[in-house]
Amino acid sequence: MAIEDVLRAGNYHLIDVREPLELEMDGHIEEAQNIPLGELEDRKQEVTNLSGTKIFFCRSGNRSGKATEYFKSEGLTDVYNGGGYVDLKEVLDNL
Repeated sequence: MAIEDVLRAGNYHLIDVREPLELEMDGHIEEAQNIPLGELEDRKQEVTNLSGTKIFFCRSGNRSGKATEYFKSEGLTDVYNGGGYVDLKEVLDNL
C-alpha cells in the first residue's frame, strides 16, 4: 500500500525515529511523536499501546525501515515505513 493510501485511511500515528538534534536542525512534523531508534526497544510499550497504524520515519528511510522490521518481528502487523522526513512531509502537505 502506498504511503498516501495509508495516510488517507486515517487512524495512524507518526513516529519519528531520528535523534532530537536532527529535529532541531532539519525540522519536524508537528503531530509526530519522537522516539529515537536507539530507544525503541526500551519504549516498545509506548508504540504497542497506540491504536491504528504506526508510521515510522527518519531522515532517509533506513532507520524507519529498521523500526518497522523490529515491530513486525514482535508480532505487530499495523506498522509502516513512511520513509524520509522530507518526502513524508511533502506527501502530508499535499493530501
